[in-house]
Amino acid sequence: MAETDNEIAHEFVFFRVYKDGRIVLFYPTAKKIPPSDDPITGVQSKDVVVSTEPPVSVRIFLPKIIDRTRKLPVLLYMHGGGFCMQSAFSRRYHNYVSSLIAEANIIAVSVEYGLFPDRPIPACYDDSWAALQWVASHVYGNGSDPWLNEFSDFRRVFIGGDSAGGNITHTLLVRVAKLGLPGVNIVGAILVHPYFAGTQDDKMWMYMCPENGGLSDPRMKPAAEDLAKLACERMVLFAAEKDYLFNAGKSYAEELKKSGWCGKVEFVENLEEDHCFHLSNTKSGKALELLQQIVSFIKQN
Repeated sequence: MAETDNEIAHEFVFFRVYKDGRIVLFYPTAKKIPPSDDPITGVQSKDVVVSTEPPVSVRIFLPKIIDRTRKLPVLLYMHGGGFCMQSAFSRRYHNYVSSLIAEANIIAVSVEYGLFPDRPIPACYDDSWAALQWVASHVYGNGSDPWLNEFSDFRRVFIGGDSAGGNITHTLLVRVAKLGLPGVNIVGAILVHPYFAGTQDDKMWMYMCPENGGLSDPRMKPAAEDLAKLACERMVLFAAEKDYLFNAGKSYAEELKKSGWCGKVEFVENLEEDHCFHLSNTKSGKALELLQQIVSFIKQN
């Protein structure tokens, strides 16, 4: 191998780029597990191909149904992973979303969106938008999925995610505000340790998004006019004290309050905790507390 083949062009938190164009991810690809039924909680799950172009799939979770006449809220969930890692089908996210809906008694649609480098940004945004539109296609009970047709209450839709998924959640709320989503009422948004501009990750995000608008790109640095029109009634945003994304999350919440948005935002600090701690140790007291805070947010009248 020529010496120049090992020359580094860029070094980021999650990957390295060599001058010959090679990209090496620092973390292993998430192992995917199949959907399954939980005999203890009664939660069922299945995978559905939403679109072949772009290639988008989702994992749908259905809680134990006691009253078949009762419609349930719907949560569209976007996983984290720095736009280049993890999966809706990984054990980490399968187990977490399953636990969440068992507690909240809702339907969840967890999105398998495209990841860098195979599919650079904006694939993650476009794929998640395609998944949301697919969910909305069931509003009149004649969509392609029987679970969504029979059990979904489209007057009570939530959108949420952690880390990169929190950032994607913001972009979806902006798109709905601009383009509309007939028949769907987005009640709430859940942002857990979201990524926004103002950190060491900014240059990495711009590299992953070749057609970017620089440091002021509104997908990375939310615009005041977008914040003022976010398409949800309320939001809860979590920020971990030891997370280097803490200030970005706090700034987002503050700017949202000042924007003139007519909704209500709740900012929750996870003291003495680091980024996405609730996923690495789901049984810890603070992780369980965060889960219950999300459940309470969903169940608010």
